[in-house]
Amino acid sequence: MGSSQSPIIEFKDCMMRRFEMTDMGLLCYFLGLEVHQSGGGIFISQRKFAIDLLKRFGMTNCKVSATPMNMNEKLQVEDGTRKGNAIHYRSLMGGLIYLTHTRPDIAFLVGVFSSFMNSPTKNHFGVAKRIMRYIAGTVEYGIWFSQKFECKLFGYTDSDWERCLKDKKVLQETCFLLGLGLSHGAQRSNQL
Repeated sequence: MGSSQSPIIEFKDCMMRRFEMTDMGLLCYFLGLEVHQSGGGIFISQRKFAIDLLKRFGMTNCKVSATPMNMNEKLQVEDGTRKGNAIHYRSLMGGLIYLTHTRPDIAFLVGVFSSFMNSPTKNHFGVAKRIMRYIAGTVEYGIWFSQKFECKLFGYTDSDWERCLKDKKVLQETCFLLGLGLSHGAQRSNQL
């Protein structure tokens, strides 16, 4: 990466003489991330991974949901419904966690649902499947990194003090933008 092609070409030639390697051109696909580069910037998505995840859980032709979760949904560890298959639930959560690399729109909810991996219920499965129905309608989503860069830092945070009714843990999501680039993180901590 650089502003001039001649040092880039020189560096690649030097590396190819020293190490066994091949120049495969612009990056297009790496570890499940699809990279589309243009003059205006770079778009990173996980479209293929999202479609494969939907196929793996039999939700390819499911009814699409406009939102990933019902706003009034309150989750509990013991919600009165039967226990679900924990291995199946963990597999679903693992796929969703990996998908959050390019989908900050689902990161908070995936973090919340991950806290039920030890003992998921049928209700937890139902709510998690709603995220999958949302993904079915938004497989094209990803992150756009514009070539035009404005070096301003913005930070946002959101906390949910009452989502977990049993232990009253705080669920918090943070989002930082440097220019148009996005970084996010979620955490769960004891109520102060």
